[in-house]
Amino acid sequence: MNPQLREFSRGEFVISSDPAKLDLVWIHNYLTNEAYWARGISYRVFEKSVENSLCFGVYHEFEQVGFGRVISDYATFAYLADVFIAENHRGQGLGKWLLECIIGYPELQDLRRWMLLTKDAHGLYGQYGFIPARNPERVMEKGAG
Repeated sequence: MNPQLREFSRGEFVISSDPAKLDLVWIHNYLTNEAYWARGISYRVFEKSVENSLCFGVYHEFEQVGFGRVISDYATFAYLADVFIAENHRGQGLGKWLLECIIGYPELQDLRRWMLLTKDAHGLYGQYGFIPARNPERVMEKGAG
């Protein structure tokens, strides 16, 4: 499935699902140097992850200031990953707006399950219906660090 490209505007900010607008070097730099969950990720692995995900960029005028991506079959399951807003643009509600745009994305409606991993943003994601796994004994993982 190829989801439709969409843009959402709020004041001077835009959220877009157009992969051509993504500043891959900027995103990779953030993930590899600042994000605890992807520190040191190679550019090749990062690029492949973007190519195989539905990605959302947050832009202030023409500068990218945020990112998030979804891995999904568009029917039953979605995994939310790599959500962040640049430090100098935090505190403006952009992270919440990004989550609203992602969760409300038309092609991602009626899924049976969304998942994500977080170390420190439980309060934020809880505002959007995410809860700790109801049956953690059923959740398994391989290769996680």
